[in-house]
Formats: sequence, C-alpha cells, structure tokens
Amino acid sequence: MRMDAARVLLRSESPLVWLFYGDSITQGVRHTEGFRDYTQLFAERVRFEMGRRTDIVINTAISGQTTQELLEGFDWRVGRIAPDVVFLMSGMVDCGGAKSIPIRQFEENLHALCRRMRDLKAQVVLQTSTPIVPGKVTFREPHLPAYTEVLRHVSGKLALPLIDHDRHWRAQPGGFAAWDAADGYHPNAAGHAAIARNLFLAMDCFDPAAIPFREVTGI
Repeated sequence: MRMDAARVLLRSESPLVWLFYGDSITQGVRHTEGFRDYTQLFAERVRFEMGRRTDIVINTAISGQTTQELLEGFDWRVGRIAPDVVFLMSGMVDCGGAKSIPIRQFEENLHALCRRMRDLKAQVVLQTSTPIVPGKVTFREPHLPAYTEVLRHVSGKLALPLIDHDRHWRAQPGGFAAWDAADGYHPNAAGHAAIARNLFLAMDCFDPAAIPFREVTGI
C-alpha cells in the first residue's frame, strides 16, 4: 500500500521532522475558536502519546494561499527545513475566487510541488481538502470536486499516498455540517478532530482512548 512508507517512518527509531503545508484549513486559523487544529493534534499524538519526544512537527501553511504561492514560498517554508515527511493539502483556494488557479495549472503545480519535495528526499503524503457544506460557498462549491479529483489523479500517477478527507466526510450518514464553521468551508474544532482521526487511521496510529474523539466529533 502507498501509505506503508509513511507508516514505517512513524515506527522508526530515528527522530523525524514532520511538516504540514497548505492553506487556511491546515493553518488552523480562527475557526477552531482556541481548540487545537489537526496538526497540533498530530503533534500531541506523535510527540507525547506515542513517546516520539525528539520528533519535530512544523506547520508552515498560510491562509488564503494557492498552489502557486506554495511553490513561490517553498524554499523558505519547506526547502530549508528539509522535512522527512510532508503532508500537503490544497485545492480550496485554487478552485474559486479572486485568486483561483486554472485546473490544468493546479495539476502542474501539484506535480512541481511533489517533485521538489521528493528532491528533498521527503516522503510526500497528499490530502484532499474537506468539502464545502452545500449552498454555503457558491463561488467555490461547484468547482472543488474537480480539483479534488486532480489530487486523486496526481496521487495515482506519482504513486503517492493519499488521505481522502473529502470522501470520508461525504460518507457520513448524518452529513458533515456539524464539523464546519458558520462559513461552510472552514473546519471547526470538531472538524479538525475529524481530520486528525482520519489521518491517524490512515497512518495506523489511531487510539480512541488517547484523545476522546467520539465526544468531540460525534462519530
């Protein structure tokens, strides 16, 4: 399985640098209302609960950034850090609005980002963006699914692991609106816990007793 390489690293004896890259969803701005975002929950799981105390977890995501801006900021925010693993989530800003990136350019940018991360010898893990609550963000909602498909396509073409948050959220029997902030596309605290849970399941390190996910997310 494509995720095996990342899972093996998580069980290595050597300390690792884990880096999260993306837009406001990964930066965890504002909408968590003071609760931890999913990258902070990852740091808690890995550095404390799993006892990997000398691992380093870095979040260099910036709100409102497209893949083009992720490329432009790569040297400062990824290259000089030389991470062992990079989790990349993107697509929400690219798909619509004043800074939208054409879908073909989005795919080219993803390839360029993955190539540069691989040049650093980093294990790349792609992540789909979480979906938009229907009817909430009309300038992005119709376009996001196509950009999500591009992420899946790039994952398959480059044989990279993919954590498909979009598919997981859409499969919830009661819907996913309770995981989103009032704006309909930024995850709230429960949404970030749901992202973390899905990430931990993909990495084979989920422990429901470690952090009370059921109470936080309702799942």
